[in-house]
Amino acid sequence: MSRLSAAVPPWLAHALRAQRGPVPWSAVVRGALAAGPLLLVAVLSGRTSVGVVAALGAMLAGINDRPGSRRAAVRRLGVPALAGAGGLLVGSYAGQHVGAVTLTLLLTVLGLLAGAVSAVGPVASGAGTQLLVAAAIGAGMPLPEPGWQRALFFVGGAGWLLVLRLALPTPGATAGDYRFDGERDAVGGVYDAVAALLEAVGGPDAPGRRVALTAALDHAQDALGGPRLRSYASSAAERRLHAQYAAALPLAEAATALAWAGEAVPARAVEGPRRLAVAVRTSTHTGPLPAPSRSAPALRALDDALLHAADTFDRGGDDTALHTRRRTATSLARTVLGSAGREYGLRVALCFGASVAVAQALHHARWYGSHSHWYWLPATAVFLVKPDLGPLASRVICRAAGTVLGAVLFAGFAALLPRPAGLVALVALCGALIPVATRHFAAQTAVVTVLVLSLVMVGGEPGASWSRIGETLLACAIVLLVGHLPALGQRGGGVRARLTHAAEAAHVYLAHVLDDGTTDDRAGRWTLRREAYRALAEARASIDLAAAELPALARHAEGTDEVAATLERLVDTTTACAVQLDDTGRLTPQHTERITALLDELAEGRERAGLVVKEGQALPVPLAG
Repeated sequence: MSRLSAAVPPWLAHALRAQRGPVPWSAVVRGALAAGPLLLVAVLSGRTSVGVVAALGAMLAGINDRPGSRRAAVRRLGVPALAGAGGLLVGSYAGQHVGAVTLTLLLTVLGLLAGAVSAVGPVASGAGTQLLVAAAIGAGMPLPEPGWQRALFFVGGAGWLLVLRLALPTPGATAGDYRFDGERDAVGGVYDAVAALLEAVGGPDAPGRRVALTAALDHAQDALGGPRLRSYASSAAERRLHAQYAAALPLAEAATALAWAGEAVPARAVEGPRRLAVAVRTSTHTGPLPAPSRSAPALRALDDALLHAADTFDRGGDDTALHTRRRTATSLARTVLGSAGREYGLRVALCFGASVAVAQALHHARWYGSHSHWYWLPATAVFLVKPDLGPLASRVICRAAGTVLGAVLFAGFAALLPRPAGLVALVALCGALIPVATRHFAAQTAVVTVLVLSLVMVGGEPGASWSRIGETLLACAIVLLVGHLPALGQRGGGVRARLTHAAEAAHVYLAHVLDDGTTDDRAGRWTLRREAYRALAEARASIDLAAAELPALARHAEGTDEVAATLERLVDTTTACAVQLDDTGRLTPQHTERITALLDELAEGRERAGLVVKEGQALPVPLAG
């Protein structure tokens, strides 16, 4: 695939790329037990339409059922499901009581709101998607139940999958402690990532291993930081797990400083984090840990961190903080109303509104014949306009290919399977395949197409496989057209907003480290370091996605990758400075010269990329050594 990626344009290479990894069998089982059984119970009880709505809720929740902890799954599945119920409620009543023009305007405004809110983060993006998809379904799918019942059964279907997620055991539930599944594995993954970085110090793989360490720390924070009844870890086991995560932070800091120095570390220094990773996953004692030499500040920091971790694992620790700060309402509003929220909100509103208008015109012109299923066109546009599903051209190619494949497969199944039993079994099969199909957008589209067409036919509507293909291609054309229209604001706003946020986080972290009065505040420093690295990871992901767009769109993000690379080196250097100051209380000329050079390089790069530095946000000049 790497040779193919080098030979084809980035936008096409992205469409051909699929995620890899072991089959998530626990998610497959949950998918098989979700939509299919719900539909079966409804059919047997004579309430088929109720089962269709509940199965839709379970299907959309299944798309969000990704690997992680139970605690994180509550927010990842629950928040979008509630948003979808709200969209279904609004769409149902609007579709019944307002005309085509008013309905189009209402759904366009809803698209503007959902798109702007999606800029907040992945969970908000999932909520925005379900809000719009459910609104289109509620307005366009003929169902006998009133809107409030549809919303209730939709939440019930998603809630059933969430119950399965919380109740069924998973491969990560180790050490006989049923409450923790993904949490233990996530924290153990941090120690493994530290060991991998130490192993790569001085070699070409070190930068990639540092990025992997950031991803592991982000994943662990998310796994441990989900909703809870109390604002703190309430059980002894949970407090211990939080303390083990906190003990990994100084290890990560020392490993990053060693990677910055570039001098290979002794092999025995890698063994300690490896043993700590095993101890987390098995809930056992670490035993004696091999200590590295203490010949340099970063090695002394690593030795101290290993001693602290060993003590935490053996006796327990009192540092249960996750070293993250809750986002305030002001910061959330700033994100929604900022350049990223405005640009994405306008684009979603235009795509969703245009698709609703075209679908309504075709529907009232009787292009659909006697069947009312115009919702497919705007629902398809919602998925196509989502940037977190891949670059625009890649999304369009995969959606078109997946829909054609799904429609062809369903036509074959519908001709062979008995009704409704065969279609109910097909829904259960597709529910089981969704966790695997999410690795590629075309595969996910094919599975969802078969599932939705099965639900529609079970609900009493004749097969519409071939018309779905035409509607999907029409949605692709609308999104491609709108996606390349000049924006009302600055293009590439999402990339620049994330990069600006990363630069500001780097500024705060550097200022904290270089301020003599705050260098003793290690907990605060670790929080700021985590925020800086997380912001950089989000910016880098956005930049990589923008680079895989068609040239007409990719050019708006030119120069941002160089700025991100400079910021990464700056934050790494800041971490090395922090370790140096802890050890000697003063920086060496190497540190100060490196920071000064990076600040100059960053200023030039931000100017070339068109990033505006806010007043009062100029990065500080390093202290003299």
